[in-house]
Amino acid sequence: MGVIYIIMPIVGGLVLLYFGAEGLVRGSSRLALRSGLSPLTVGLTVVAFGTSSPELAVSLEAAIEGREAIALGTVVGSNIANLALILGVAAIIRPMVIQSKLVRLDLPILASCSAVLTLLLLDRGLGRLEGVVLVLGLVAYVALNIRNARREHAHVKTEYAQALPRPKGSLWRDVVLVGAGLALLVVGGGVLINGAVAAAEMLGVTEALVGLTIVALATSLPELATSMLAAFRGEGDIALGNLIGSNVFNILGVLGPAAIIRPMQGTGLTILDLGTMTLVAFLVLPLMRTGFRLNRVEGGILAAVYGGYMYALLS
Repeated sequence: MGVIYIIMPIVGGLVLLYFGAEGLVRGSSRLALRSGLSPLTVGLTVVAFGTSSPELAVSLEAAIEGREAIALGTVVGSNIANLALILGVAAIIRPMVIQSKLVRLDLPILASCSAVLTLLLLDRGLGRLEGVVLVLGLVAYVALNIRNARREHAHVKTEYAQALPRPKGSLWRDVVLVGAGLALLVVGGGVLINGAVAAAEMLGVTEALVGLTIVALATSLPELATSMLAAFRGEGDIALGNLIGSNVFNILGVLGPAAIIRPMQGTGLTILDLGTMTLVAFLVLPLMRTGFRLNRVEGGILAAVYGGYMYALLS
């Protein structure tokens, strides 16, 4: 019975987070399109960041409760899963051709953010000042994306326009979707954290380990759904753009506010975790330089890195 009581809140929190993210992404993206933003801008900012809303909900809740190991583990583990597991599997399903100039620019930004976060956590953790700096970095990142979106290739703009058609129906329906999505995220985050803490206690492992594995994979489901669908459709720019945007938001827009709420130490995280997160971000750079195409072999390399990391983590 003890196992059931642990699994139920984890699964229940996962379901609430998934549907909360779905409602938030759908409602907020439609509201953004109604406001006059281009589908490309919405796809690179609102949708990409919306898929990171589970990580935000869990990390903020964990920070408030003093569970900083779960907050940090969730972000680091999710970033590793996004680029190694999800991107790798997506490329295996269908090789990606990346034409977006923005995505090419965002890759070095993500690699830099990962390296900076690693240095901060190896040193003394994240204080409120670092949290403010991270949030300001997010503001600059969004502003840069919006400005540069106007110079993007016409083909890429069309790709995003087809994926995000103009909204139809009632404005209030979109408002309700956003509100309901936020409510589900708040409740789901609390439920999932309770399950994660119970799992750590029962299994005799650290909360950081649970955050790096169970919680990280659970909160990455929106990125998984979005990127897999884009891969099946041959929309490589959307698949990679969503994952990169989500990872940047995880570092700047999730850990930033969490650190402002409650300063955090890198408790429970090791050089293996932080090094893998940074390694994967930098590994994608040379892979994408091969004609800006991610083939099945390269996707297999990324997936193998994730498998090796899991083996080292759990052995």
